[in-house]
Amino acid sequence: MEKMVEKTRYSDEELQEFKKIILEKLEMARESYTMYMSVLTHSGDNSDEDTSPVYKGIDDGTIDMSREEAARLAQRQLKFIRNLEKALIRIENKTYGICRKTGKLISKERLRIVPHATLSIEAKLSREGED
Repeated sequence: MEKMVEKTRYSDEELQEFKKIILEKLEMARESYTMYMSVLTHSGDNSDEDTSPVYKGIDDGTIDMSREEAARLAQRQLKFIRNLEKALIRIENKTYGICRKTGKLISKERLRIVPHATLSIEAKLSREGED
């Protein structure tokens, strides 16, 4: 009777599937980041854009708040982009999908939803219990 060997890494074909998912998410994340940065760079300038009807009636507090929100979202998007880029490096190193706490494979389902994950659900839940 043959002993079932536990898989220690994803195959090259599986890694390519994840790479495709990551590249798609990366493209969308970069577009969002560009949009947020555009809001930040155009909201406070003295161009003639601020005379458009869109800006009429919007008080300074609202503009400041939307700039704050755009800055926060841009920062969050930048962190997401960096995490996706690190995931691509792990794919190249063939270490992608391996839980950094347990050393076991992170489920495909989790990686399809959170492609930059470095912890399995079990490790993440046990970590939250430590906080």
